[in-house]
Amino acid sequence: ANVARRYPMASLYVGDLHSDVTEALLYEKFSPAGPVLSIRVCRDMITRRSLGYAYVNFQQPPDAERALDTMNFDVIKGKPIRIMWSQRDPSLRKSGVGNVFIKNLDKSIDNKALYDTFSAFGNILSCKVVCDENGSKGYAFVHFETQDAADRAIEKMNGMLLNDRKVFVGRFKSRKEREAELGAKAKEFTNVYIKNFGEDMDDDRLKEMFDKFGKTLSIKVMTDLNGKCKGFGFVSYDRHEDASKAVEEMNGKELNGKLLFVGRAQKKVERQAELKRKFEQLKQERISRYQGVNLYIKNLDDTIDDEKLRKEFAPFGSITSAKIMLEDGRSKGFGFVCFSSPEEATKAVTEMNGRIVGSKPLYVALAQRKEERKAHLTNQYMQRITGMRAMPANTIINQFQPAAGGYFMPAVPQVRGFLITQQQLNPRSKRKFFRWGKDGGTGRGERGRVLQSFSGNG
Repeated sequence: ANVARRYPMASLYVGDLHSDVTEALLYEKFSPAGPVLSIRVCRDMITRRSLGYAYVNFQQPPDAERALDTMNFDVIKGKPIRIMWSQRDPSLRKSGVGNVFIKNLDKSIDNKALYDTFSAFGNILSCKVVCDENGSKGYAFVHFETQDAADRAIEKMNGMLLNDRKVFVGRFKSRKEREAELGAKAKEFTNVYIKNFGEDMDDDRLKEMFDKFGKTLSIKVMTDLNGKCKGFGFVSYDRHEDASKAVEEMNGKELNGKLLFVGRAQKKVERQAELKRKFEQLKQERISRYQGVNLYIKNLDDTIDDEKLRKEFAPFGSITSAKIMLEDGRSKGFGFVCFSSPEEATKAVTEMNGRIVGSKPLYVALAQRKEERKAHLTNQYMQRITGMRAMPANTIINQFQPAAGGYFMPAVPQVRGFLITQQQLNPRSKRKFFRWGKDGGTGRGERGRVLQSFSGNG
């Protein structure tokens, strides 16, 4: 009851849904718990495919709590659903208060097993084992209602055995906190990574080379199963100052005609984070470099190849690249031309858009990134939906599709949700609503059959 008071809207988040789960199916599932106000399966704005989660809004908080207590992890279409209170305020979700991180989990531990294990320490708002296409990735998150409950779970469960595996249970840390900790550790490194030496290197030779910088705790040249040197190794120092000195003096030094690389040894997660940062940096540089100079050309004649495309656009400036997109060696009817300056590209668009080349009029425009195209399509879609909503009330459009159980389900996005139940219909409204029977009929003749013929795909 305490939780229900904190979420007066009685709204539940339902996750891990099968892609075929609809509002109608969820209504059948949740309505036995109490009167449902609305249900919305969240979908991709463009493709209308399910995103795998939904919101179920009850009239009364106790009914929502009953559904949460009795239906969590029930199976729908072969997948156990995950239910939690809907928390729309992202600052509360991301605050870290009451949030616990668990790792080194056995693959057999699923959401229900995790919930059953940790619910002994307090009320759980949400819990999730992180998975990929191969199943559990071995770590999870549990969000308790209070920080006290989270602290009890950490105290009792950290280091305990779950299915014969010693698990780590600790306070959830944001990415910013984790990166700050890694940065601090990086400044005080004591482990050194060495690569690009010959196959004749062994532990003793590496020790001889790196012992002079200070006290070493361990030295290891990595070898394969046959004992053959793999060309890299590690040296661990007692003090950071000694490790730093070894990097400074040995990095780039020549050994048997090869230049050594000597640097701070990084954990896998650090290497991945660094590679990701470099990738994003290169991506932004590439975007900046081609901003306003890359043209998209479509409706190309099949006879146009790279050389002819370049020749057509050459009068407008210096071209850095011209490329026709191919499939199985044949033109796909579009391509790209990149100029050295935005002014040249703009001139080419002005002069070439609509010009007939070969037998077809060209479409020429500045090339857009995928994100920009998606944003543009989304904007067009929302404008179309707004226009549909603004139509007069007596206009019949393909807005509703019949669903079992005596309610209508709009096929276009609604502000509150996709499902409207009979409790919400205004009896004084002049607008006609048809009550559907179990067989899908309305008892209103031809007009009912017209509605019945509408596609359910939205």
